[in-house]
Amino acid sequence: MYTDGSALGNPGPGGYGIVLQAGKHRKELSQGFELTTNNRMELLAVVVALESLNGTGSTVTIYSDSKYVVDAVEQKWVFRWEKKGFKKKKNPDLWKRFLKIYPKHTVKFQWVKGHAGLPGNERCDQLAIEAAEGSNLIPDEGYKPEDRKSTRLNSSHVVISYAVFCLKKKKRNNHNIITSPTP
Repeated sequence: MYTDGSALGNPGPGGYGIVLQAGKHRKELSQGFELTTNNRMELLAVVVALESLNGTGSTVTIYSDSKYVVDAVEQKWVFRWEKKGFKKKKNPDLWKRFLKIYPKHTVKFQWVKGHAGLPGNERCDQLAIEAAEGSNLIPDEGYKPEDRKSTRLNSSHVVISYAVFCLKKKKRNNHNIITSPTP
């Protein structure tokens, strides 16, 4: 399975994309959110992918370009965070959800370089961006802006991020992609 997440503005509108493959069977999943972060979407993609498996006992490889997610699991950091009650860690709601589903399967993570032409990863990236740009955005109930490192984050930053996102989307739709970072 391939997973990817995206946030336009970080924080900003975001989404995840998932490609599940088993033999000849293939399924794509995605969802967009009004306000979230890239790391939340990367992690949520993995959680939703695992939750979408039927039954228990599946052996799966998750291909992700998120060092945050892959290293947290493969280096076993998340298990130490759990023992410490996720004190001072971001996204505890999603990590708890992950830890609930993770032991039900045999899961291996494989980090892949993003935007390197790997078809599954590229498709997930496309799904995540399309979901973030979509019109069916839902609230990310677990996202708390106060979890951000910067105490300067406030509603005006969110408005500015969303305005930049809209400008980028308009330019992208006109085939004039803006590559400069957001303010």
